[in-house]
Amino acid sequence: MEKIKIIELDHIVLNVGDIDRSLKFYTDVLGLKGERVDEFRAGKVSFPSVRINQATIIDLFPSKDGAAKLTAEKVDGNLNHFCLVVGAEDFSGIFTYLAENHVTVRAGPVSRWGAQGRATSVYFLDPDGNEVEIRCYGRLE
Repeated sequence: MEKIKIIELDHIVLNVGDIDRSLKFYTDVLGLKGERVDEFRAGKVSFPSVRINQATIIDLFPSKDGAAKLTAEKVDGNLNHFCLVVGAEDFSGIFTYLAENHVTVRAGPVSRWGAQGRATSVYFLDPDGNEVEIRCYGRLE
């Protein structure tokens, strides 16, 4: 075999201090669908996930130190940030939507390079200080 060929991203794992708080953020604010939540609460699995699309999930893994500290500061670690894509119709009201959900935009809108070329992005933190980028590749009104 010469080289392996990576064909897609399957999942990322976020260490979180409070599973319920993170589930609420990723399902209620970002609109992702919770998976294995009932199994987690029943003690059958060690963590739940949220689904981005048919092929990609985010696992919400309990922090080893058990810290449930809510933070407004970016947590430095191996993950700089991760990026989620929305359509133009959702991006057009992103500032108002995030503000209504008590999420502060840290940067943006800015034009940045990504997997599909240039896009317009905003950056904010999840409850555990992980930086999230939401971007739109479509033409903005």
